[in-house]
Amino acid sequence: MVELTDARIDKTMERGRIARETEPRAASARYDRQLGRVIVDLTNGCTFAFPPRLAQGLESATDDQLAEIEILGAGYGLHWEALNADLSIPGLLAGIFGTRTYMARRAGQATSPAKVAAARANGSKGGRPRKSANG
Repeated sequence: MVELTDARIDKTMERGRIARETEPRAASARYDRQLGRVIVDLTNGCTFAFPPRLAQGLESATDDQLAEIEILGAGYGLHWEALNADLSIPGLLAGIFGTRTYMARRAGQATSPAKVAAARANGSKGGRPRKSANG
């Protein structure tokens, strides 16, 4: 029983070591007021920046609030205490700036030349058809 527990502990420790060496983690983070970007320096030497208006909980934050960034969990997350906002580093690098619902709502707000043209064409036909009472 003890050998089994020791083997599990050793395996878990090895997975943690590999994760620390390979997964993206924040070494430092700051808000650049001039650029209007949150800038994250990663432990692998890369730098990542994003506009805070894209991120859930940061959309309407002031510059002073954005400047108060904390790094969480050995670099796996960012936290803004005054905003009660948390973002994960792996999520940010994958382009995930909030919950699934938040991201779906943001995607619906996206505009493109094709979307504008389709909306205009639909509008010229009288707009979206009314829903029937039966379905």
